[in-house]
Amino acid sequence: MIRIDDRLSINETEIEESFIRASGPGGQNVNKVSTAVQLRFDVRNSPSLPEAVRARLEKLCGQRLTNEGVLILTAQAFRSQERNRAAALDALIDLIRRAAIPPVPRRPTKPTYASRLRRLDAKSHRSTIKRGRKPGSDE
Repeated sequence: MIRIDDRLSINETEIEESFIRASGPGGQNVNKVSTAVQLRFDVRNSPSLPEAVRARLEKLCGQRLTNEGVLILTAQAFRSQERNRAAALDALIDLIRRAAIPPVPRRPTKPTYASRLRRLDAKSHRSTIKRGRKPGSDE
């Protein structure tokens, strides 16, 4: 089990890893060894995620989410396969942690009396300026 936070954890069997050739640093190693990691996690069919977390995670994923609801993360920053695996898993855990935080509800507020007066004063001042630009007005 991979611990996300106190209440949330996902099973390792839900994560599928495949290794691909990476671009970037590595010298001739880049041409021979598949060091980049492509991590796949089925967001829509995961039994570990509550419905609210799943919905927020789908919004957070954006372009990394396929039409079938599979999240694809690619890590190729490091030269070793193990470090790239750890980076991809950390990215997945970070995404799920951010999705697990419920949004703070917005409480509507009213503008203060003074701020309304300032806005109206600014509007009338602006209209006076514009009225002065008209031809034939001598103010």
